[in-house]
Amino acid sequence: MRSMSPGLRSFTLVWAGQVLSLLGSAMTWFAFTIWAWQVTGEATALALVSFFSFGPTLLFSPIAGALVDRWDRKLVMMLSDLATGAGTVVVWLLYATGQLQIWHIYAIAVVTGAFQSFQFPAYSAAVTMMLPQEHYARAQGMLGLAGSLSGILGPLLGAALLGLIGFANIMLIDIATLVVALTTLLMVRVPPPPASDEKEGGKPIPLWRQSLYGFRYIWERRGLLGMQVVAAAGNFLDAIGYTLLAPMILARTAGDNMVLGTVESVGALGAALGGGLLIAWGGPKRKIHGFLAGWGLASLLAWLLTGLGAGLVVWAVASCLSSLLSPFIEGSEQAIWQAKVAPGVQGRVFATRHLLSGIAAPLGMLLAGPLADGVFEPAMMPGGSLAPIFGRLLGTGAGAGMALILVVVGLLGAAVTWSGYLIAAVRNVEDLLPDHVQAAASSVGLGA
Repeated sequence: MRSMSPGLRSFTLVWAGQVLSLLGSAMTWFAFTIWAWQVTGEATALALVSFFSFGPTLLFSPIAGALVDRWDRKLVMMLSDLATGAGTVVVWLLYATGQLQIWHIYAIAVVTGAFQSFQFPAYSAAVTMMLPQEHYARAQGMLGLAGSLSGILGPLLGAALLGLIGFANIMLIDIATLVVALTTLLMVRVPPPPASDEKEGGKPIPLWRQSLYGFRYIWERRGLLGMQVVAAAGNFLDAIGYTLLAPMILARTAGDNMVLGTVESVGALGAALGGGLLIAWGGPKRKIHGFLAGWGLASLLAWLLTGLGAGLVVWAVASCLSSLLSPFIEGSEQAIWQAKVAPGVQGRVFATRHLLSGIAAPLGMLLAGPLADGVFEPAMMPGGSLAPIFGRLLGTGAGAGMALILVVVGLLGAAVTWSGYLIAAVRNVEDLLPDHVQAAASSVGLGA
């Protein structure tokens, strides 16, 4: 049996630290979801937390990507994690002194979200340098598995520990797991990318110009641009679905924490199984099928089936099956980008990719709450305007309006993502664009 390569050993050590850190974060987020629902009783409050966290992440992405290509990527990852931990400490202090209010969460989410804009391009670019190309999809599977394992245990432990040790002590556990993750990062070496000599007139290109590089890069490659359009539309719809999932379940179960925790944990179990399959298999040979076909099917399972369901069993099955597909969707998409984009510019390109594919998600988050609280929920109450049309299918009362929104989101999500097959540049992106390894070899050949 061949021994594990140094790069894979280092990546596995970082991955193990991330498993623990993500578990702590999942417990804290679940406990906070319950706290926010008890304080406000509105879907809009939870939607705004997601918006204030995700919005700055997207806004600062282009600058973050340019800086990631300039700075030590391990240091960037550590600073991003430290900022997240600092936010948790502030929330803990406010809660422990009885001063925590929902607007505090909004403010802290803005600050930590800005630092999180560095995390995705830094981690993605670091994986490219630590591992050979044949392990890209597996690495994404391992990262997805880390999130899945935390998702399995986080909600269950969060629900169980919330009553035993309280919200404040759950956050202390989160902080301790972050320290472990930072320690594993300190122990490994992340190789730097090839030195960039990008200059103009003998002088380094200004930061603001480098921040725009990713936009030009993607615009000039129709296949990658088409994938971005599909991803942006899919993320917009998924943002609505994810924002309303927890409040819908809580509304339809009279605030049953264990039902919500079980649905989330079973979903994470499905993602863990999918991640394990991706690690063992490596994903489909044609990665574009994993991206397009997988996302459309996952939309039907995650939102259509969940909206139609009326209890724990259906919600859990829908969550498990849709989550099973998630590692293949994310792994396939990531493998395409990592293969096509040269390591020296991945920070800028991946940050721009993150911005373009996710820019519509905050709009979905902002739309979800008012759409549920002000339109669909009242319309699906007994005697509401939509109750005679959809009441027999979905029932009426608290949560029925949000269930109807999920049904619509599922149908639209499948239509949007499968429409990617109608665009030749997207359908054949793996053939039309050369891998960065091939492009580099061609350049060397031409130079010789």
